[in-house]
Formats: sequence, structure tokens, C-alpha cells
Amino acid sequence: MPKLTDVPKPERTQLRVGRLVKAHGLKGAIKLELFTDDPDGRFVPGATFTLQVPEASPWHGKPLTVREFRWMNSHPVAFFEGVEDRDAAEGLIKAILWVDEDADAAPAEDDAWYDHQLVGLDVVRDGVVVGRVIRVDHFPAQDLLIVRTATAADGEGEVLVPFVKAIVPVVDVAAGRVVVTPPPGLFEELPNEDVDGDASSTPDGEAATGSN
Repeated sequence: MPKLTDVPKPERTQLRVGRLVKAHGLKGAIKLELFTDDPDGRFVPGATFTLQVPEASPWHGKPLTVREFRWMNSHPVAFFEGVEDRDAAEGLIKAILWVDEDADAAPAEDDAWYDHQLVGLDVVRDGVVVGRVIRVDHFPAQDLLIVRTATAADGEGEVLVPFVKAIVPVVDVAAGRVVVTPPPGLFEELPNEDVDGDASSTPDGEAATGSN
């Protein structure tokens, strides 16, 4: 098997912790979509985030600081410094909030990992290294591990592995690996007789990853 290129680990990384989804009321409050398991800890007064907004936005390149965070009818809502009315809040809708974090920091929740902890791990199937995680993609239904493979037969390529326990039963950050039990065809071409069958479908499983 050709040698895979190492993926360097940064000393610090940025974590996506939320997205601003809807103005709430007339005083600048904004409803949040959360990507963190600890919103009350992340959104304390004075917490400052880097904003992902279009370059044309007046907020481009500016930080956003929490003034107040509360729950309203089970929905997370935040007030931010410099956002005093509904018009200002509307100008921030769809913005994504990022925060700096030490790369060796770990989530408090069991069976949850930050993206930077997964990137660079070897992917092992039946005791053999078949690739390396190069990134994690997040979708509403599930997360995907993007695995770079390298074999003498097909050269380098990428495989999208659903990050569910049925397919990724073991994540061992200390050992630098994840163990996969993929369905037929995920890491190789299906035999001709199976191409028209159902073998390419992936089993359902409980999500194995948590939010940032």
C-alpha cells in the first residue's frame, strides 16, 4: 500500500458552535441553532466569537460578543453587543459562530469528539489500515468521515463513511485510529453480480459523534 501523507495537527483550532437563524422580538435578540453540547457554558456574557459572514456584510472581520443568553420556550436566544434592534439582528441571520480552542481540548460528553481529534486518525478494517481521516462533514441527518485511501489498484481516492456506530464502532484517539465495519462496496467496487442489488445500501445506526 502506498504511504499516506500525514495530516498535521494544529496547536489551536476553530470550533463551530452555533448559527444565527432568526431575529426574535424588537430588541435585537436572535434565535440560535446550536452546534455545542454546552450552550450555557459557551454563551456566557462576554464570550466572543469569530463570525463567518459574506465579505459584503458590515460584520465581516468583526467579532461578536454575547450580552445575554437565555432559553425562550425551549429555544436558545442570545443578545449581542452592538445589536440593539430587530433590523441589526436581521443583518446577522445565517452567520456562523466560531470560537478558538486548544487542539488537545476534549468534549465533556462521552462518545463525542471534536473534528480536529478525528482528522489524521488511521482507518482500520479487519486489522488493516485502509485510509486516513482528512476531514469531517456535518449534515442534518448524520456526520460523514472523509477518508483518503491509497491502494496499488486504484491510487489515491476519498471515501465518505457515515459516522454511525454500526459502521464506526471504535474511535481510539489515543491509539490514533478508528475501526470501521463498512457494508460491501464502501471501500471497494462491488462484484458484478451485486451491482444491481441492494448491497450498496448502508445500515441505519445511532450517531457516534457529538457537537462541538
